[in-house]
Formats: sequence, C-alpha cells, structure tokens
Amino acid sequence: VQLQASGGGLVQAGGSLRLSCVASGRTFSNYDMAWFRQTPGKEREFLAAITWVGVSTHFEDSEKGRFTISRDNAKNTVYLQMMNLKPEDTAVYYCAARWVGRGGGSYDYWGQGTLVTVSS
Repeated sequence: VQLQASGGGLVQAGGSLRLSCVASGRTFSNYDMAWFRQTPGKEREFLAAITWVGVSTHFEDSEKGRFTISRDNAKNTVYLQMMNLKPEDTAVYYCAARWVGRGGGSYDYWGQGTLVTVSS
C-alpha cells in the first residue's frame, strides 16, 4: 500500500491543523493506521492509531486529548486532527499502515511525512 500524507504547514501556537493520509494500491479497510512524528535527533514518536473498524488509540500523555485520529474507508483516508498546537509539536508527521492479518506489531508501510511548524 502506498501512503501520501498532506496538510502540514506553518501555524501559530494555539491553532489547529488537520493532516490527511491517502492510501492507494491495496484495500484500505484491510489496514490498521497510525500517526507518528519525528524531530531531528529524536526517535519517531507514536501519536495515535485506529483499527480497520475504527477503534482508536491515542497516546495521551503528551497530547492530552489535543490530537484525534479518524478514518474514512470510503475515501481511503486517515486523518489526524490537531488542536491547540504548541511549538513543541513542530515535527515531521508520518502516517503508517499495518495489515490487519498481522494481528498487531510494527507498521509495515510509511508515508513520506508532512512537516508541521508551530510558531510561538
């Protein structure tokens, strides 16, 4: 499956962005999806995941409910809604896919990333 992320950009602190990731090449509903982010010199950080049937998991400690993942299987798209953005949210954001037949584990497919820059 190929993944194309978009929606990043420059936003002021306190603002919102919605990232999108469009999948192609395979049946989208056969994949669990997730969002990660990475800043230079740091490991890639898990943000949120959503199963093929729409059950979502969020890494609450850092985002404290500011980020929400959702998907539209009819549009082959997964979204990450981000609110009340902070300068420390500046990063490259990646979407990822995992075939449901694996039953869990690491993600197999990655998008190219979209840069989010939050100014103070």
